[in-house]
Amino acid sequence: MTDPTASPAPAPVSPSAAETAGGGLPGPLVSAGWLAARLGEEAGVVVFDASVGAHRGAARRIPGARPFDLDGDLSDHTSAVPHTMPGAPQFTEALRALGVHGTDTVVVYDAQGIYSSARAWWMLRAMGFDRVAVLDGGLPAWTAAGHPVEPVAAVYEGPRGDFTARPRPGLLVDADTVAAALADPAAAVLDARTRERYAGTAPEPRPGLRGHMPGSASLPFGELQRDGGLMRPADELRTAFAAAAGERERLYFSCGSGVTACVLALGATLAGYGDLAVYDGSWSEWGLPSDRPVATGAGAAGESGSP
Repeated sequence: MTDPTASPAPAPVSPSAAETAGGGLPGPLVSAGWLAARLGEEAGVVVFDASVGAHRGAARRIPGARPFDLDGDLSDHTSAVPHTMPGAPQFTEALRALGVHGTDTVVVYDAQGIYSSARAWWMLRAMGFDRVAVLDGGLPAWTAAGHPVEPVAAVYEGPRGDFTARPRPGLLVDADTVAAALADPAAAVLDARTRERYAGTAPEPRPGLRGHMPGSASLPFGELQRDGGLMRPADELRTAFAAAAGERERLYFSCGSGVTACVLALGATLAGYGDLAVYDGSWSEWGLPSDRPVATGAGAAGESGSP
């Protein structure tokens, strides 16, 4: 699978946290209080529910939230692996159908906390849209703070928007790019799955897949979060990434199907890293029978390219 947004770039470049502060956003992460103060009060604030799996189609939503359907129109279903980024024409049409304008400010959440919302955030940035943030703690944090919810609407039925995708090269990369990164002493490939799935001691959701990329390091996305599903402070995030990647600043992220890898991308952005990329196919692609190398066990020690 090739990079669906653009030709591969020599080095992936992520927009800085400061760039995401456009549209009144304080950065790539906003609190429930920040959103509640603006919801319904400021024009051009769009809220997306990007829940997947068992949380998709939950009975409650933040008032007015629109469905960012990663299991539906916002994945490329011609791909052999799940949650593949759609091309720019499909993405443009999907966002216009959801009523998004190029001048809007977008906040994304999910019903689990911070799980699939970061994927929607990264996709929008990969398509050249930086006025987007993730709701810290997602729907659980929103309801814990006592903010209102309403029944979920099956579809968005409002007016169309004028959003236009402008793909930014290098934020989503393919297997060949990741293979090169594994051989690059200046780069680190970090795996967002649980340590047990990384080691191959726990079953994968997709049969027949087991282990990890030799040379990658384990950094489960859940370890970047604290009680309540909130992201850890920037200094703690920096410590977590340094433990996994050492002094390397060029970071590539993988997971099961390219979803929770984006939680690592969010955490790294908050921690001040800027040279970031997500492997779109992730383990769903790399782990398929092929000539790509696979390792099991705890990893790191003795593996070329590991911290």
